This record gives sequence, C-alpha cells and structure tokens, in this order.
Amino acid sequence: MLSAKPQLHRYPSKGNLLQAHLKEGRFAESSNDLLQKEQIAKSSKLWELMSTYLENDVPAIEQQISDHMEYTLARDRGQFDQLGAYQATAHSVRDRLLEFWNDTNFRFGELNSKQVYYLSIEFLLGRTLQNALLNLNIEGSYAQALKDLGFDLENLYEQELDAGLGNGGLGRLAACFLDSLASQNYIAWGYGIRYTYGMFRQEIFQGWQAEIPDLWLKFGNPWEITRFDVKYPVRFYGHCNGTQWEGGEIVFAVANDNPIPGFRTTNTINLRLWNSEPTTEFDLASFNDGNYYKAIERRQQAETISSVLYPNDNSYEGKELRLKQQYFFCSATLQDIIRRFKKRSKAAGKGLIWSQFGEKVAVQLNDTHPTISTAELFRLLMDEEKLGWDEAADIVGKTFAYTNHTVLPEALEKWSLPLFSKVLPRHLDIIFEINRRHLLLVAKKYPGNDRVLNELSIIDEHGQKAVRMAHLAIVCSHHVNGVAAIHSDIIKNELFKDFNDFYPGKFTNVTNGITPRRWFLNCNKALVKLISPSWETIPSCWIWTNLPFCANMRTIPASRPNGWTSSWQLRRSWPSTSESTATWMLTPPRHSSMCT
Repeated sequence: MLSAKPQLHRYPSKGNLLQAHLKEGRFAESSNDLLQKEQIAKSSKLWELMSTYLENDVPAIEQQISDHMEYTLARDRGQFDQLGAYQATAHSVRDRLLEFWNDTNFRFGELNSKQVYYLSIEFLLGRTLQNALLNLNIEGSYAQALKDLGFDLENLYEQELDAGLGNGGLGRLAACFLDSLASQNYIAWGYGIRYTYGMFRQEIFQGWQAEIPDLWLKFGNPWEITRFDVKYPVRFYGHCNGTQWEGGEIVFAVANDNPIPGFRTTNTINLRLWNSEPTTEFDLASFNDGNYYKAIERRQQAETISSVLYPNDNSYEGKELRLKQQYFFCSATLQDIIRRFKKRSKAAGKGLIWSQFGEKVAVQLNDTHPTISTAELFRLLMDEEKLGWDEAADIVGKTFAYTNHTVLPEALEKWSLPLFSKVLPRHLDIIFEINRRHLLLVAKKYPGNDRVLNELSIIDEHGQKAVRMAHLAIVCSHHVNGVAAIHSDIIKNELFKDFNDFYPGKFTNVTNGITPRRWFLNCNKALVKLISPSWETIPSCWIWTNLPFCANMRTIPASRPNGWTSSWQLRRSWPSTSESTATWMLTPPRHSSMCT
C-alpha cells in the first residue's frame, strides 16, 4: 500500500535506480559497457531532479498557476480570464496527480501483484477539478492562492465541462468503483472509450426540446495524456482461413490516460480510454485527382467508432457501429493487458508463464458491453500466442467476472448471427465452440432436458438466431454479481435460475453505491461540519473511509437529549437562518478508538 501521507521525497529513491533499470530490462546486470554506464549516469541526474514532490503552500501554487498561464496556455497577464484561470489551475493540479500517478505505476510494476482491470463502455466521471483537490486535501490552499490572484475557486469549478464519457447509472457506478479502488489502495486500472462528442445535450428552441452534440472537448481536456506511442491494430470484417483471420478493415486504437486520485492517499490509478484512428491518414492520390471526400474517407470511417456514446441502434448501421465500438475497446484493452503481463513477467525474471495469467490479471466486465472480450482473449491466446484450447479456456475462466445490470429478459443484449458473422467472423467461430463444449456439460448433467439446453445455450434459437451476450459472460466468468441484494436475488432465482442451478456458487452480490466523500465533502459542507467541525484534520481512517459508522446515525431518535450513545458523542445543531429544523448528528469523542 502506498503512503497515505506523501513525504517530500518521492518513491523510489535514487539508490534504487540501477535495480529498477535492471528489472525493466534496460541494462544487462554484468555489462561494463561505457555507453550503458553513461546512460545510467544521465538517468541518475534525471531521477535526482525528479526526486521531490511539488510544494503545496500558497506561494508555490500561485507561481505554478501563473507559469501554466504563460508557458502552457501562452497567455499574457492581460488575458488572465476565468477560462484561462481554470485551465491553468487544472494543469497545475494535474502536475501533482502525475507525480503520484507515475510513482503508483512504478510501484505496481515492482509489486507484480494481481491487478484489476475494470472494463466499461461508459464512465460518468463528472467534473474533475473539485474532486482532485478534495482527494489531495489541497482545496483550501488552492482557494487562497486563487483569491490572491483575483479569482474565486467556486466560480472556476463552473468553467469545467462534464466529461462526455457516460450517461447514467452504469457509468456512474463505474466512476464510483474507480474512486473506491484508488482510495482503498487497490492495484487497478479502468478501460473504456474516449468519446469525441459524448451522447448529447438538451436545449430548448422556441419551446421545443432539441438534442445537440455534446462538445465537451471544445476547449480541450487538461486532465488527459494522449499516449501516441501506445496504439494497437483492431480488425473488423474479413474472413477466416481456418483459424487465420484475414482481410477486412483495420483501425488503430490510441491510448489516452486519465489519473484517478484516491482519497488521502498517493495511490493514483489510471483510466485508459481509446480513440480510433485510421491506419492510413490521407489518400494523397485521390486528393490530387480531385476526389477530396475520398481522400479523407478512411479517417472519417475510423473516427466514427469513438465519436458518440450509444449511437442510435434503430437502424442496421447503428447496430453495426455499436458492435464495432464494443469490440474496438475490448480488443485494444486485452492487447494492452497482455503486453503489460509480458513486461512484468520479463522484469520479474521468471519468463513468460501463461498459467500465471489468471493469478496476475482480473478483468471485471461492467454489464454485457465488454463481453466480447472473453472471445477476444481466446483468439489472442490461441491465434497470436499459439496456446491450445484447453489452456486458453482455463485462463479465460480464471480471468473474467461479470456484473449484471438488468432484470428484464428483453433488455439483455443480443447480436444477430448475420451481423456478428459479418463484423467478427473469427469470434463467432470461437463462440460456437465455447457453446458446443458448454452444452455437452449441460447435457451430461441434464440428459434429455431440451428446455434447459435451450435456456443455457449462448445462441438464441428462437426467431432470428442471435448471440446472447449475458449467457456468454456467465459461461466465461468465474463469478457473476448483481448490484443490490434484491437485484442479485432476482437474477439468481428468476432471470438466470437455470444458470444458478448449473453453476452453484458462481452468482453473488456486490451492492452498488455512490462516491460518498464527493457527495459529503463537496456538496454538503454544512452537514460535514455538523458531523465534525474539524473534518479536514481527521485521519483518513475515520468516517470518510470508514463509512459503516454513518449507519449509527440511523439509531438516534430526534427526541433524544444531548449526551452519549454507544460511545459516540451526540450533539445537536440548532438551525441557522437558512435552516428550518434542528438536526441530530454524531461526532466522535476526542479519544475515540476507531483510528487505532
């Protein structure tokens, strides 16, 4: 676990430099090559220059904001407006996030422990600036620094546009999980799509509601880091020559990293989002022939994949685009995960042992949108890494877990076989084989029971044949969970009862929630001060990261007099001029044992 209170000197120390380089395979341990020694010396100097964290005192913050205004935004002192102040402030906060982010990723590699990879088609992150300042515990210093510069931090919060990466509960759950994973010091990353336009925003024109593009990137995104050196080819269409997938269309998935800070910890995890780019930027021959639209046709087709969250699927083209979106980010993600697994295996000096993949990698599927990743991992292991079916199946079964979000059978995602065969022909072959082997086991347990065979088949045989993505996720995952106790009971006892009987113990519950610190500390500071006037100085092991304490407040009746209840001090706050009723709250006594 990384330190909850960062010291002035960063991790790792200069003394660990050579060992770190050797682990990463940069230099041979026994080499006396002069060039390598020179490289080590240069790197040592760089590490020395990067050995301390940025200061968080008010003068240092003021200087860093003004530096970003001039050197990052290229604005002079006469152009220091609200938008510029927000952007400069955001860049200065990002600098602090990147220090923790780099140290966190270095530590992840050094530990070489199991890492969680959370896959979701959407992440409803909200605004980043206030959440980052809160988690880093520097909101007060920034407020004072900006006040000295003539700006109100609360007004600058309004300059940030919500990231157009999510739409509803599914995306908010994903964002909350990332916040919790970071705050609890888990080794984790998130993966999704960097949408150019998000979904849409609503405006009223002449009394009518209108949907217009959500241009959330019109002023750029100061929080992301585009990794032009991290890109992977993703294929669509084509045909299969045996097990060889050939032809079709190939696009590149390019990585964009977003630091996700934990609450009162240096643990800052990564949200890696993919945007699509063409393999051929520009058709100069078509342009010279006067065919200007054809010259940029491939770029437009490729960029469409990551343009809009949830494109309308009322048309065949819309369904095709959605399927391409899902496979696009799943393929890029798994290629990235495998690359990282290989890199860490090499650094550990143990060689590549595929049987350890499931011990080092845990992939959580947030609903059925990333389910195609199960078949993609089969393909990558068998077609690219040349593993056999049984070995690949064992790895897949140990790697994936699936979160279900719906109890309505008609809402479960399906893809028609003609569409699936057109877009992903190799994956359909793999899914057929997964289903064949799966149904052999079902038939062995339920001989002659056609109803159960039909219910448990990955392929829906009723009407137009289709791939049932929830069924594929269940078959290929080691655990399946709902997002609330009542929801989990429904999927176990009604929606997927036959699966629950066939796979006893596979179905479980993980209750959904919110980001409690954000809603308490950002949105209701009056309530926070009622709970504890000195909340900013309370160790992070108390209420804001030990939330079961809050449940105790339910047991306090409004009629109770002041006093002690269950070792917690009960205090009453009389209403201010803006409040209409008294509020009963709990605060910890001075010598509480909860922090020990």
